Amino acid sequence: MSQLTEVAANPYADELAAAKKAVSLAARLCQRVQQGILQSDIQSKADRTPVTVADYGSQVLISLVLKKELPSHSFSMVAEEDSEDLRKDDAQQILEHITSLVNETIANDDSYNMSLSKEDVLAALDGGKSEGGPSGRHWILDPIDGTKGFIRGDQYAVALGLLDEGKVVLGVLGCPNLPSKSTNKHNGSSSGDQVGSLYFATIGCGAKVQALEGSEPQKITICSVNNPVDASFFESLEHSKRDLTSSIAEAKVTKKEFGIMQLDQLSSQKLVAW
Repeated sequence: MSQLTEVAANPYADELAAAKKAVSLAARLCQRVQQGILQSDIQSKADRTPVTVADYGSQVLISLVLKKELPSHSFSMVAEEDSEDLRKDDAQQILEHITSLVNETIANDDSYNMSLSKEDVLAALDGGKSEGGPSGRHWILDPIDGTKGFIRGDQYAVALGLLDEGKVVLGVLGCPNLPSKSTNKHNGSSSGDQVGSLYFATIGCGAKVQALEGSEPQKITICSVNNPVDASFFESLEHSKRDLTSSIAEAKVTKKEFGIMQLDQLSSQKLVAW
C-alpha cells in the first residue's frame, strides 16, 4: 500500500506515525535505564509508587516528538508526571541524569538536530498536565505501564493513546522486553530471537505488530483454536488465585500436560491477541 493510499484509508495515519516514532524513542531510553538500573534512580511518590528516571524521560521524549511531528495540531496530553518534584534543590542530580539520557537518545536516532537544556526537559514534562475532557483531541500517556516489572527487569510498556471527541481512535504500545514472534504454547518460550515489540492500532484499521527496531508490520489475528481442550491456559503473574485457576484448567479447559503459564498483564494481552 502506498503512503497516499494508506493516508486515505486511515484518517489518523499522521498521528499514528508520530505516535509510533515517539513511543519507539521512549522505549529505547527505557531499555538503557533498565539495563543499568540503580537503586539511586528510584524516587517515591506520595502514594509510594516507585518512579524511575525512565518514567520522566519517556514522557519528555513523547511530548517533544508529538509536538515536532505534528506542528499544526493543537497539543493536549494527559500524563502522569510534571516538573514539580524535579524543580526541587535535592532533585537536580536526577534532572541532570534525565536531561543527559534524553539528549543521548535523540542524538542516537539522527532524526532531530537539537540539544535540550534542563529547562527544556521541565517544560516538556509539563506538556502532560492537560486535564483532557470529552471534546477535542487529547493524547493519553502512561510513560511506564508496569513499574514493578520494569524495576525487576521484566515486562513493561510505554502506552500511548489518542482520544478524539471522547472516543479512543488510536493506540500504541511499546514493549521493549517482549518478543515480536509467537510463543510456544507448551513452555512459554519465544520462537523469535529479536526482543522488543511495537503494537499499534487505529479505529477501523485493525491492529498490527512489528519489531521495535523496525520490520514489516504484521496484522494481529485471533487464535484459530476453537476447542478449549487444545487451548493454552494463562494466568496473571501477580494477581491470580492460583489454586482456583489450576483446578479449572485441569478439569475443564486445557490438557494437564500443558500446565499453566504465569504471565504478567502485558504478556497475556499480547498472547491473547496473537
